[in-house]
Amino acid sequence: MVVDLFAGPGGWSHALSLLGIRDVGLEWDAWACKTRAAAGQLTIRTDVALYPVAPFVGRTAGFIASPPCQAWSMAGKRLGLVDQPLVQQAVADLAQGRDTRTRLLGACRDERSLLAAEPMRYLYALNLAGEPEWVAMEEVPDVLPLWKQYAAILRRWGFSVWTGILNAADYGVPQTRRRAILLASRTRTAEPPAPTHAKIAEPETLFGPGRARWVSMAEALGWGATDRPVPTVCAGGGPGGGPEPFPSGSRKALADARDRGTWKDHPAPASTVLPSQRSRRAERHGNCEDHHHLPPPAFTAEAHRWSWSLRTNNQANATVRRADEPAGTLFFGHRANECLWVPAPAPGGFGAAAPVPESVRITAAEAGVLQTFPADYPWQGNKGQQFSQIGNAVPPRLAVHLLAPHVGKTLSRDDFALAA
Repeated sequence: MVVDLFAGPGGWSHALSLLGIRDVGLEWDAWACKTRAAAGQLTIRTDVALYPVAPFVGRTAGFIASPPCQAWSMAGKRLGLVDQPLVQQAVADLAQGRDTRTRLLGACRDERSLLAAEPMRYLYALNLAGEPEWVAMEEVPDVLPLWKQYAAILRRWGFSVWTGILNAADYGVPQTRRRAILLASRTRTAEPPAPTHAKIAEPETLFGPGRARWVSMAEALGWGATDRPVPTVCAGGGPGGGPEPFPSGSRKALADARDRGTWKDHPAPASTVLPSQRSRRAERHGNCEDHHHLPPPAFTAEAHRWSWSLRTNNQANATVRRADEPAGTLFFGHRANECLWVPAPAPGGFGAAAPVPESVRITAAEAGVLQTFPADYPWQGNKGQQFSQIGNAVPPRLAVHLLAPHVGKTLSRDDFALAA
């Protein structure tokens, strides 16, 4: 079997399913477990730190671990960096069969920090049985020194190991998400997968096609120049995670502009920010105002559209990316980390009387697509619970590239389209 620690809502699991393999995921969060169940993934709801390794010994071919990143992430207090010597001590002790977790946990500033040592408890027991055949682990970049410690231990046990930082955008993920990766194998040379995408598209050479341009948010979300450029919104996003309502003043301003005849339909350049899939989903569910018949918003005096960007949080240093670019790293967890579609005048601007669209919160489905989950992935829980799962997940498209060599699969850039 393939064992997946801290399995979350199924980023690694979905990737394995695309490769024709199933895993068993260990996960504590109730809503992540519900999402996994709805997606048909095998899950044990448990505390990874308490679950015994014995059921997996003699049966494990692959081992995956993505410990919780909250203690290390730049989005939090980063107490994991303060606790790092304690975590490294726990890893060193567990690699020799000594369990000092209880004593070390009492000294940690953030009790979640020590979860990054849990994979070694499993690996030590599995290694005694000559398992697993391969290992894949992922975390935020600040955990790379810890992964290097793991690598030194795994090499002593006979593994080939690679560690480093990879950018998910280089593998077709519409997000410049950088992560510390560890890949290890008993049977092949461990190395990172060859990137399939680059910031600037590369020309074809005698050696074959160059890398494609990074996938933009607009491409991933299916926004096209014939659709409306304003994110469509539903009335009253409820606990199931629906879109937020457009503020009434903004809705009135847009309605007034339409009534005054100031809308104008004209071709949009390919770089214009385009519509989300909310309109199609909303029309299917019948709970949105139907503006699909309206032409795109533009004003006759200026003949310009609004453009839209995604702002990753409400903080002063938030990353803001145009929709024709990949998103910045998506992270959620508290109100300051809400992602917003933010309008800006296209070049040339608008007149003073032009109504200004309000910023619109990203939907869970859109955030999931930007993580390369399917648009209809069955996220469970309220909006906060869904966003938390999405922000913590491994992008399946990145995971496919990391796992394919270990399970004997060869990929080409056209083999799959996870964001479709």
